[in-house]
Amino acid sequence: MKKVLISLFAWTSVCLVAAQPKDAAHPNWEQEILRVVYPDQSLVDLYEKTWAIAADRVRIGPAGIPASPYLDENCYDEQIWIWDACFMVLFSKYAPEAYPGKQTLDNLYVPILENKATPLRIHLRDNPPLFAWAEYGNYEFTGDREHVTEILENKKYLQRHFDYFNTIEHGSRNETISPNPIFLNQIRDESGKLLGFTWTGGASGMDNTPRGRDAGGYNKIMWIDAISQQALSALYISRLAEAYGNKKEARIWKKQYQELKEHINRTYWDEQDGFYYDVAIATGEPCRIKTPASFWAMLAEIPSKKQAARMVRYVRDANMMGGTYPWPSLSRDDKDYHDATGDYWKGGIWLPMVYMGTKALEKYGYYELADSLAEKVIRQQIRTYQKITPHTIWECYSPSADSPSTEYGRRARPDFCGWSALGPISLFIENMLGFREINALEKSVRWSLKSKNGTHGLRNLKFGPIRTDIIYNSLSNQVKVETNAPYTLIINGKKHRIKTGKNLLEHIV
Repeated sequence: MKKVLISLFAWTSVCLVAAQPKDAAHPNWEQEILRVVYPDQSLVDLYEKTWAIAADRVRIGPAGIPASPYLDENCYDEQIWIWDACFMVLFSKYAPEAYPGKQTLDNLYVPILENKATPLRIHLRDNPPLFAWAEYGNYEFTGDREHVTEILENKKYLQRHFDYFNTIEHGSRNETISPNPIFLNQIRDESGKLLGFTWTGGASGMDNTPRGRDAGGYNKIMWIDAISQQALSALYISRLAEAYGNKKEARIWKKQYQELKEHINRTYWDEQDGFYYDVAIATGEPCRIKTPASFWAMLAEIPSKKQAARMVRYVRDANMMGGTYPWPSLSRDDKDYHDATGDYWKGGIWLPMVYMGTKALEKYGYYELADSLAEKVIRQQIRTYQKITPHTIWECYSPSADSPSTEYGRRARPDFCGWSALGPISLFIENMLGFREINALEKSVRWSLKSKNGTHGLRNLKFGPIRTDIIYNSLSNQVKVETNAPYTLIINGKKHRIKTGKNLLEHIV
């Protein structure tokens, strides 16, 4: 993600010197956050500590930025990253009054798409295109129609960014917006049809990944994640338009998605290994370096069920991307895999990739596997928190031990909340507690209740206008619900109509 070969001391000094924005933690963030109930108090404590660290990343200013306050990922105070910001939306939605996730995206839309310089520079304008996926998740949870009207209808930011990614000129610069040129390049056939993209480690977010190694370099391959993320964008622009009620726009983007889906399956699927790979431009052959990046195709719903089943084998296999420390950023059977620490993207475990992979597995019904792998990563985070000083959340983790990963020999960044909050917050809520879907548009909560978890649930859950507590009591086998408005609670597939006030559901499991 951030390639800077400096010591931790020097990095800290740089950040302090550049610290123009001021901390702006919401004065009542502790009252605003969603509260979890769970028998393992250490995980509850980690959950709350994570919110506390994230509160310190809420920033005001500098003057002249489109959205203030905003969420900072905790790298450089004067720069922001696209994919960090998108992933932060996915946990900050659980406490939107105190954590300005979606607002942060305006600090990216305006400079990129309106070409307006702001005091916050965008480190890489060709970072992964995840806006539509993040915006849909936020809309489903909050029901914020006014925001969607602005980004989908009035400004058309999502549609415009899709086109921007397909057309931005390789090597072009806009130094008032970003310190870096565009590394992305579009590969087209003789007729001009888009075949894929070349990228770099930094622009893709996977800084020192060995992808492209056997084809001659980063610019010699078409990257599976880039084109899959564009398919993901088209898919979620379509779904956002459908949910909003613009059926014409939804049809346009569904067609765009279908075309990309068919192309990805024709070009990037390797029948021999049962996996999506980067493709060598010169030969059209797969570059057989396995990373979680290939699961962007699964998140975008590209594979058939049969294809997905073949991909899943690789995250079940401890010698590849499964095991006690799952989702390493490079398969363990690769010659460049770094077992001791992961050396950043040569095996390091990154929470954005864990979260993406978890949701990809869920798309194809692999809930038990998704939950198991997610819990392993969260357990690694708590053990690392307890064992390593300072006691905090890290940028990325070792694929073989309870410790942070390293970046070119130095320890990865601490207090990274930031996207690493996805583990103790989002994966804890969604996969360990089992709250699969919280939908303000449909006024529903879908809960995969696990009786083995003992007494557990949520307090102060806010989605749309609804405020509710949902607690399962394992001793009485009852679920107690209190709410300010009616909604549907779906527990292990069974619907329960929840009325305003107090509700008691008996004989649940």
